[in-house]
Amino acid sequence: MKKFIYLLPVLALFFTACDPMEDINAVLDAQEQIISGDATLTLSDDDYDALNLNYGNFSSIDDAKAMIPGLLNKKFPVWGEGSLATVTFKWYNPMSTPSGYVYALSDAEHNAITGRTYGNFDRSYHIFNYLDATFPSPSEGEFHSLRYRFYAGGETTLTDGFLYENGQWTRFVGFTPDEYNAMGESYPNFSSHDEAAIKIPLALPDIYKFNPKKAGDIVQAMYELYKGGGQTKSYVNNYIFDGTSWSKYNNVALETIKFGHDGTTWVPDNTIKYTLTSADYALVGNDRYGNFDVRAGKDEESVEARLAKINTILLNNFPGMAEGQKFIVFYNVYSGANEVWQMKVILTGGQYVLQ
Repeated sequence: MKKFIYLLPVLALFFTACDPMEDINAVLDAQEQIISGDATLTLSDDDYDALNLNYGNFSSIDDAKAMIPGLLNKKFPVWGEGSLATVTFKWYNPMSTPSGYVYALSDAEHNAITGRTYGNFDRSYHIFNYLDATFPSPSEGEFHSLRYRFYAGGETTLTDGFLYENGQWTRFVGFTPDEYNAMGESYPNFSSHDEAAIKIPLALPDIYKFNPKKAGDIVQAMYELYKGGGQTKSYVNNYIFDGTSWSKYNNVALETIKFGHDGTTWVPDNTIKYTLTSADYALVGNDRYGNFDVRAGKDEESVEARLAKINTILLNNFPGMAEGQKFIVFYNVYSGANEVWQMKVILTGGQYVLQ
């Protein structure tokens, strides 16, 4: 009997401290918590190796979109819905490098297009009129390098290349005599490809000083080499800007795509995360407290009221966004306590609607 009385407190303590359903619910609650993150990364050589890409790049942007989600699953295995990853990667993007002997138009050929007797063009479309008249049935990939005179307050001689692709002529702008002089050339051409490879990247910053480029931009430049007998041949090369300097483009381009986790996997996503500022609250008349009042009966209690104000803010701050642009907007609310809420919206028909 004494032993039985001794065990009762122990049993009571056991049943008080160990509620199995409470433990199970705690585990379920933990499982339901979504871990999200935001990452920015540039794929490394090891990443391409992991994807069995022996050349260190993707063969197309579509291939990148299809393969990168699997890589992100491995890098961020516990991240879930709402996560974002901005990924910069390399892809094979070959660009044309045509070449051809330069043909100089005669006075008569200029005049046949303009209907005048000045022996020059004075409209940018005149050279294309010449191409259509002279080559009425061009073949895909056909290239012509043409030297012609152009009047714009004074006459200058231009040498441009024209490549026929996808049903139209594309112009490759050649260097002018003045630009050759600026590169230290006495004549409007280079003496070798090696000389062109050294001088052109150094000349491009000055050529594009009034049309600045950003990192990753690619430009095409046509230059001439003297071949003897009064003939020159033009060549087109491509150059890429890294944000500081130019170098010859090797047909591998950089691209940056944002991916979002939809709760199941990673998908290409254009979501922008944006936190409202003091100026944003002022724009919609909420500058006094810098938040939305979501208490019962207050102005921003309803989702519709908050969505209308967020529409005003986004359309003001981000004009010209493409259809389908997504935002996750973080905003301050007062619900009896100060909190930060979020709203996911997508641009549809010129207005932002809830996702």
